[in-house]
Amino acid sequence: MTLVLGVRWVARAGAEERVAEILRQLTGPSRAEPGCLQYEPNRDPDDPRVFFLFERWADDDALRAHEESPHAQELIFGEALSLLEERTRTYWTALD
Repeated sequence: MTLVLGVRWVARAGAEERVAEILRQLTGPSRAEPGCLQYEPNRDPDDPRVFFLFERWADDDALRAHEESPHAQELIFGEALSLLEERTRTYWTALD
């Protein structure tokens, strides 16, 4: 069953460019993961501190593998989260 994840990040003032760079660095390795169906980082055109990630994973195991990957551990958990003012995650199940 396909898992859809919507993630909203709000960077701390002054950290928005580093957060954008982290998302750029995550994109290639995340898309290359076996269970990744879609990984799309986006930025709010009206507020450069706000980011939205649209992710589709083959199943819960694929998402868990992503969260445990070296690039996620280093870039998300090791750096990005400390640069955020807010982080919201919503989970969905695709109707396919």
